[in-house]
Amino acid sequence: MPKNATEHRVGHTTPGPKPLDLPGARPRWWHSIAMFGPAFVASIAYVDPGNVAANLTSGAQYGYLLVWVLVLANAMAVLIQFQSAKLGIVTGKTLPEHVGARTRPWGRRAYWLQAEIVAAATDIAEVLGGAIALNLLFGVPLVMGGLIVGVVSMALLLVQNARRQRTFEYMIIGLLAVIAFGFLAGVFVSNVDWFAAADGLVPRFEGAPTVLLAASMLGATVMPHAIYLHSALARDRHHVEFAALAEKSDFTGESVRPPRADAAARADAQAGARETTRVVADPAPTHGASRERLRRLLRVTRGDVVVALVLAGAVNIAMLLLAASSLRGVDGTDTIPGAYAAIQGALGPAIATIFAVGLLASGLASTSVGAYAGSVIMKGLLRIRIPIVVRRVVTLIPALIVLGVGIDPTWALVLSQVLLSIGIPFALIPLIRLTGDRALMGEFADRMPVRVVAWTVVALIVCLNVVLIFLTVTGAGVAA
Repeated sequence: MPKNATEHRVGHTTPGPKPLDLPGARPRWWHSIAMFGPAFVASIAYVDPGNVAANLTSGAQYGYLLVWVLVLANAMAVLIQFQSAKLGIVTGKTLPEHVGARTRPWGRRAYWLQAEIVAAATDIAEVLGGAIALNLLFGVPLVMGGLIVGVVSMALLLVQNARRQRTFEYMIIGLLAVIAFGFLAGVFVSNVDWFAAADGLVPRFEGAPTVLLAASMLGATVMPHAIYLHSALARDRHHVEFAALAEKSDFTGESVRPPRADAAARADAQAGARETTRVVADPAPTHGASRERLRRLLRVTRGDVVVALVLAGAVNIAMLLLAASSLRGVDGTDTIPGAYAAIQGALGPAIATIFAVGLLASGLASTSVGAYAGSVIMKGLLRIRIPIVVRRVVTLIPALIVLGVGIDPTWALVLSQVLLSIGIPFALIPLIRLTGDRALMGEFADRMPVRVVAWTVVALIVCLNVVLIFLTVTGAGVAA
C-alpha cells in the first residue's frame, strides 16, 4: 500500500479535509464579510444632507470644538442600530410590526401618524440636498432638481424586494462610496491642525449657540427612520424565506412563522404548565432558526454595524475637519451653497465639484432609503402594503412644494431636524424595551449592563433633543 494512502478501519472514519483547507477556498472571515450589507444601507441616514449642513456649520463657526460630539454620537449610533438589527434577526419581525401588534387600533394609527410625519420631514431634507447639489453642479432649477432626484430614487427602489435585497444593498453601498470620496477628498488637501482636532475630543461648550449646535448634531445622528428600517433590513437579508412569508402575510398581528416554527409552538403548548414556564424563560426563536445560526448572525451583524457606522462617522468628522481648517470665519458657510462657494474659493473648483458630487449621492441614496423606511413603517403599523414606487411619488410631493414656493432650503432643513427630534423617543423607547424582554428575545435579551447603557443613551438623546427643540423654538441659542 502506498505510504500516502488513507487506511480505513472498521468503526473508524478518517476525517476529510475541512473546506478551508482546500486549495483556493475562501477563509471563514471572508464569508462573514460577504454577509455585510444591511448596516451600510442604514448608515446612509448618518451622512444625509442634514448632517452635511450641521457638520459644516460647526466646523466653520467653532473650529474643532465639537469633534467630541460626533465621536459620542457615533458610539451611541452603533449601540442603537445593533439593537434594531438584533430585534429583526432574533424575532423575525420588524420594530413597527412589534409596536403594531402591541397597541390598540387607535394607538397604532396615532403612532403611524407621528412616524409618517418624521419620515416625510426626512424625505424633504434629502430631496432638498439632492436638488441643491444638481443646482451647484449643473445650474438645474431647484424644483426640476427635486423632480430628477425623485425619479432616480424611484429607479433605485424598483430593484428592492425581499429576493433582490442584495442588489439594492450593492447600489446603496456604491453611492456610499461616492459620498465618502466626495466628503473625504477635501481633508487630504486641507491644512488640518491635528493637535487642535485631538483637543476637540475633550467635551466642552462655548456658550448657548454651541449647545444648540451640539444638540442638533447629536439629535440628527440617531434617525428614527433608520431605527425602524434596520430591523427589516437585517431580517430580510438573513432570513430570506421568512421575509418572503412576511410579504405574503395578512398582518393579523401574530408572528408570521414558517410551518416548522408553528409545529414547534403547538408542541410546546401541549407540554403542560411546566413546559410553558420553561418556554417563557427561554423561548425558541419565533422563525425556527437554530440558536447557533442566530449567534453567528449576531456576530456578523455586530461587525457589519461597527464597520458601516465607523465609515459614516469618519465622513462626518471629515466634513467638520474640512470646515474647521478651510472655512473658519468665512461668511455664508451656514448654508450648503455658501459652504460650496467657500470650498471653491479656498481649495479650488475640483474639490468643490467632488464635494457637490458627494452631496448629490447623499441626496439620492438617503431619499431612496427614506422611502424604503416609510414603506416598512406603514406595513408594520397599518398592515397595509402600497407599492414602494407609488409611495415614492406621493412622498415626493411635499418636497417639491417646499422647493416650488421658495422656502429657504436652510430653514427647511432646520425644521426637518426639529421634527426628527420629536420622533426619536417613539422609536428608541420601544426598541430598548423589546430587546430587553426575555420572554420575547430568550437568551438573546439584553443583559443588565447593556440595558443600563442603552437606557442611559436613550435618556441622553431624548434630553438633548428636548434642548434642541426648546432652543430652536425660543431662539435662545442664537448668538447675540
